[in-house]
Amino acid sequence: MSAITPPDAQLAEDAENPELRKAKIISETARINWPQLQKFYAAGSVVTISAEHDLVNVAFAFSADDKEQVADWLAQGTVERTTEQQAQQWFDNNTELWAVVISPWILVQDKPVQVN
Repeated sequence: MSAITPPDAQLAEDAENPELRKAKIISETARINWPQLQKFYAAGSVVTISAEHDLVNVAFAFSADDKEQVADWLAQGTVERTTEQQAQQWFDNNTELWAVVISPWILVQDKPVQVN
């Protein structure tokens, strides 16, 4: 009789599988209005991803702790902490953003919904 895999062991195994990790990120990515994110912005947890990037790919790099890639994006200014000016604009317009949590960060992107 085979042993039952403990849930934590299964999660660790899943974390090592890039396809499963990416699928998890995709399933956790959603649209959200900026006012719902304000308390996280106030805590310094919101990171803005420019529209030129694929949010899922950036989230994957964060989840994989790809420090070199993230540092490159930060240096380019295409990934940055959400600025006060941007936060105010999103508040004024009640902007709906794409968002995904990669703890301790909430990655957001102001990109229109694509309808196929």
